[in-house]
Amino acid sequence: MPFDKSLTNDILDSLGEGLFTVDKNFKINFFNRAAEKITGYQREEVLGKYCKQIFRSKLCVEKCPIAQVLEMGKTHFDVSSKIVNKYGQKVPVRLSAAVLRNNHSEEPIGGVISFRDLSELQLLSEKIRNEDSFYGIVGTSKALQEIFMLIEEIADSDASVLIQGESGTGKEMAANAIFATSLRKDKPYIKLNCSVFPPQLLASELFGHVRGAFTGAIKNRVGRFEMANRGTIFLDEIAEMPAQMQVQLLRVLQEGTFERVGESVTRKTDVRVLAATNKNILISIETGSFREDLYYRLNVIPIEIPPLRERPEDIPKLIEYFLKKFSLLSNKTISEIENGAMDLLLNYSWPGNVRELENSLEYAFARTKENTIKTNVLPPIIRMQSGKQKVWKSQTMASHLSSKNNKDEDELINLLEKYHWNRSKVAKELGIGRTTLWRRMKGLKLI
Repeated sequence: MPFDKSLTNDILDSLGEGLFTVDKNFKINFFNRAAEKITGYQREEVLGKYCKQIFRSKLCVEKCPIAQVLEMGKTHFDVSSKIVNKYGQKVPVRLSAAVLRNNHSEEPIGGVISFRDLSELQLLSEKIRNEDSFYGIVGTSKALQEIFMLIEEIADSDASVLIQGESGTGKEMAANAIFATSLRKDKPYIKLNCSVFPPQLLASELFGHVRGAFTGAIKNRVGRFEMANRGTIFLDEIAEMPAQMQVQLLRVLQEGTFERVGESVTRKTDVRVLAATNKNILISIETGSFREDLYYRLNVIPIEIPPLRERPEDIPKLIEYFLKKFSLLSNKTISEIENGAMDLLLNYSWPGNVRELENSLEYAFARTKENTIKTNVLPPIIRMQSGKQKVWKSQTMASHLSSKNNKDEDELINLLEKYHWNRSKVAKELGIGRTTLWRRMKGLKLI
């Protein structure tokens, strides 16, 4: 069957994401309908023009995605940026870029970029923020309140911050809050995950390179530290940074200087460094995989994000937040969780922390057809604990009844037995909140 170019164009026009292609000179040669809608430009207005003239993004100047994919030969996924539409308005987008190749010779003939408008998502995020949200971090636990207070106290400081905590606890959100409250909030904010690049490419990402520095380096490139000058850089998974990079980072922190890869010219930068890791960095120091002097340079202001299992009082607020979010993003509204499901969510250990809670609720939300999330739609791994809890509760109750430590303990156990361990009913009879009951039970080692 012969290739039908018009059919291909029709298919691309039907996509919900914006998509355009350019030739090797960065001139636009295709522009789909979704791209017209997002940018405000009609196809005939942009064909034959340089893409940077149309999109006017910072990436066009500093780190053109198409130039990068042509240079490195690798596809870029989910790059966040802002473009300027036809009417001069900034539009937040997330884009992916790939190389277009000749069908016969496999030679690069241009690039293709797909992008989606994030404006609605940003509005939704603003909409569901409430009094319990601190720059997007949701929770009222004492541990989180102390972190919020610390972030506000260091707002005038340029000192380095090391954020530690398990995966999914919200370390990047804490870094975002530090930046948003800082004196540098109107300056560049650059992020980099140190675990996703091999050593040579990580050096290039951080400090830039000059043409010919290594195979594939076909032109000079600005690194993240130059891009972040006078602003802030966030280095995630810092404990994964190779030893040589640690030496170079230490120099930047001590002297504010660096060299691009393949160049002997010393450059200066004024950057505040925020770093994060989910590893126990003291163990990394003991094993020799992380430099002790770098640790002390980064750990000027330490922040430890507690795991979700240590702050279960935040779970109800997080559930409320995520249900509002999913309701706004879909065509259905779910605002309630039955008691049994809430008990399971409160008692689950959450090894994946807030990220796992969000994913679990999204799973349950997708399966729920009415207004209330029930136990049977929770992920299997959470429901599996139900039977174990009943056996454990029975054993715990027998142990405590035999010891009869004090009157309050006996009264609470009797009430729990009376209502078949339904905490909502017990809390109502006692005239206290569910979280207060949870803390009392935890103090008595009933959970």
